[in-house]
Amino acid sequence: MSKLFSLSFLLLLTSLFSWTACGDTQSESRKEQIEIAEVVDVHSCAKPGEAANKHLSLNLKVNFEEQILEGVATYDIVNKGAGKIWFDTRNLDIQRVTIDGEEETTFSLGEEAPFVGSPLEVVIKPNTVKVSIYYRTSPDAAALDWLSPQQTAGKRFPFLFTQGQAILTRSWIPIQDSPGIRITYDASITVPKEMMAVMSASNPQEKNDEGVYQFKMEQPIPPYLIALAVGDIAFQSVGERTGVYAEKPVIADAAYEFADMEKMLNTAETLYGPYLWDRYDLIVLPPSFPFGGMENPRLTFATPTILAGDRSLTSLVAHELAHSWSGNLVTNATWNDFWLNEGFTVYFERRIMEAVYGESYADMLAVLGYQDLEQEVNELGKDSKDTHLYLDLKGRDPDDGMTDIAYEKGAFFLKLIEEKVGREAFDKFLRGYFDTFRFQSMTTEKFLDHLQSMLIEPAKLEIPVKEWVYSPGVPSSCPVPKSVRFEDVDKQRSEYINMQDVNALQTKEWSTHEWLHFLRKLPKDTNPSTLSQLDEKFGFSASGNAEILAAWFELAIYGGYTREITPYLQKFLINIGRRKFLSPLYGALIKSGNTELAQQIFEKARPNYHSVSAGTIANMLNTQNKE
Repeated sequence: MSKLFSLSFLLLLTSLFSWTACGDTQSESRKEQIEIAEVVDVHSCAKPGEAANKHLSLNLKVNFEEQILEGVATYDIVNKGAGKIWFDTRNLDIQRVTIDGEEETTFSLGEEAPFVGSPLEVVIKPNTVKVSIYYRTSPDAAALDWLSPQQTAGKRFPFLFTQGQAILTRSWIPIQDSPGIRITYDASITVPKEMMAVMSASNPQEKNDEGVYQFKMEQPIPPYLIALAVGDIAFQSVGERTGVYAEKPVIADAAYEFADMEKMLNTAETLYGPYLWDRYDLIVLPPSFPFGGMENPRLTFATPTILAGDRSLTSLVAHELAHSWSGNLVTNATWNDFWLNEGFTVYFERRIMEAVYGESYADMLAVLGYQDLEQEVNELGKDSKDTHLYLDLKGRDPDDGMTDIAYEKGAFFLKLIEEKVGREAFDKFLRGYFDTFRFQSMTTEKFLDHLQSMLIEPAKLEIPVKEWVYSPGVPSSCPVPKSVRFEDVDKQRSEYINMQDVNALQTKEWSTHEWLHFLRKLPKDTNPSTLSQLDEKFGFSASGNAEILAAWFELAIYGGYTREITPYLQKFLINIGRRKFLSPLYGALIKSGNTELAQQIFEKARPNYHSVSAGTIANMLNTQNKE
């Protein structure tokens, strides 16, 4: 059994081989260096300093009846004379392994560890350059969500999607599953002829008659960004380089909702340089998708909960698009450095939204984000190490670190730097950062060294960097955002609380964000009669806007209005798998003494949840039951 490797906390970037960026949008082709980050990654058994993945050729058949994927993963490797190579796996049936063609070789699976899986040790020769692993996935593979026809919009065909972040790709591909190891890939995916397959790669725009689809990702990416979706999928263009995929009953709504994608893409390029991934498309998945969106390169995976009908929730698209620079182009080297992906992306997202929709719109997003940050710190504890930007996730599931700390505290840290140095200078710094380190992995320490030498020292800035990165809570230097549009909401809410006259509320021009601010700032102990009055006037319980529904349900639960909303709440929790909504609502039920109701709903809803969401809620309920 191989052990988890531990080399050095320093990023030792060793150029192991070159790659031609065929997807580069610039006129001349150029060589990109794929950098292997030999850095502490306690969540991977790979030893890239000895032998590392370089390119993956994936050949899989999708079997909906058995709910498995079956085939072969063939790797071109960089071999520094090693006698073995290690891969990460989780609940995979490894059938045989060959090297350099059809030469059988010896392999062994190590002891399985919680959430990390089992290391796969393969014997190779010092001159081996190719390794082929023949395998089958498990029906309960953590990354795979197999949906019945009834769980889809069309109700005719089943659906499959993958979710690899943080370390779940190893449950459907035997791979060196570390964000510090980037690879290119191609794939051949065989699916039922009635369906279409799409991946985080070059994609078809219509079905073919054979049910076999070919893919190429010529830019090097970390393993968690390899993604696959299969279903009764259609495509509609919304711009020269942008388009949407969705189930046929959803495609028209999706195309309408995301009509500004091309504008967002052009805006992002203006800010931080050329988009280097060819196309930017988006697929709307069924409701069980556990996240708002996932930044899989060339094809963002998105939740249907952002289909509000008024384009009011498209900041999520700006966020996933921004990841094309922060996260996909320059990637956190380990999951301890997760804020380097998400903090940059939230900052960038708000810059895109400001450019497209105006400063007052972006201000609302910033205020809501600050509220999320305050709430997260309160829940984790102001002295908790989990409120540091740089995390210590050794011995823990890296999913534990995917909180609003990385997103919002990271974004406000960058906002502080912008305010100190000026927007023009900070934009120049960020553009240079993305260009200098493109297609590479980044540690917190290396970024801070770069920040110090390129910006802080030349500009003679005084910024409490260590307090932001290595200390808990929200630093006193945090910029506190304000919103003129929210000031009107605050005034009306105060008057309503004093007068209890619901008809006096002037809400005709309110966006989703104003409604969210209104609901979030109502007292948690708002009495049931007041909640009933609001519900009757504005129809919150039957709203078609998932963001508003989630905020309303949480307020109603804490206010003792649970019995009245239970039918609506149960429908929402059963049909929506987005963890952002599930965790606060199940948490509210538990804290308000409605654990039995939470358990009853979860038992009905669990089959509709991806393993990421199901695991989170199960842990919440199990923890409560032990107390």
